[in-house]
Amino acid sequence: MSVAKLRAFLAVAQHGSFSAAARALGLTQPTLTTQVQGLEQQHRVELFHRRGHRIELSSVGQQLLPIARQLSTLETEAYNLLHDCGELNRGELKLGAVGPFHVIEMVDAYRQRYPRVSVSIRLGNSAEVLAALESYAIDLGVLARFHDAPHLTSLDYARHPIILFVHVDHPFAQRRSIALQELHGQPMLQREAGSTTRRALEKVLREADITPRIAMEIGSREALREAAARGIGIGVVSEAEFIPDARLRMIRINDDPAYTETHLYCLTERRQSGLLNSFFDVAGECASTRQRRGTAGTG
Repeated sequence: MSVAKLRAFLAVAQHGSFSAAARALGLTQPTLTTQVQGLEQQHRVELFHRRGHRIELSSVGQQLLPIARQLSTLETEAYNLLHDCGELNRGELKLGAVGPFHVIEMVDAYRQRYPRVSVSIRLGNSAEVLAALESYAIDLGVLARFHDAPHLTSLDYARHPIILFVHVDHPFAQRRSIALQELHGQPMLQREAGSTTRRALEKVLREADITPRIAMEIGSREALREAAARGIGIGVVSEAEFIPDARLRMIRINDDPAYTETHLYCLTERRQSGLLNSFFDVAGECASTRQRRGTAGTG
């Protein structure tokens, strides 16, 4: 059953004649008559009684009329939904991220541009975010490591140096930066295996043949910050994730040899979605702004 035929039936019922219905729909009368007759012939029913120039709804037509009105209303609602979503006057975006820092920055900029689009965020590790992305549980993923895969499309968002933080009474606390070699033998607080920050720092330490002493392995940024605040060891975190604390001092490593990155991902097959594309555009603008600020700060 075609929507056009039902629309033709409804117009005739509402306007009381085929000619008036044809004018209302912008059709020729023969075209509209053919559509109504086609509906009748398809189901072997009579929808109208023709009495000269007058038409009346048959019993079947009277029963079909409220259904046709409901379908017309639903058709209009479907059109409005698709139009509004296409124009980004409504919609829903689901994001997954390994941390709240840059995803919040992106979402804030996006909501200023598209305030009527609903955005939700779920946090998890890299494996959880990737799995949610591939199962369509989320639309976009914000990850701290580059994943080179043909089914994923990415945007390089930012690069962040890895910094250290220590208790205010630590010998390093009065210095703004230290050499990487000074970490040899130092008690370090280490994130769990699989941490992007841990992986990045371990790589540069290994290449420089530097071996710190691991004081403790800790599975959360919050617990690691508390351990450093109690003087148990030296904390390590991406600069973007460091939260100032009166008990702590932040220290850079000379020349910033270790760093993490932030990347925005979606499934390649969904990259042309208007909704997803709008988020990529806003995130790209944010990334460019961050890069310009960083370049200006080094001049």
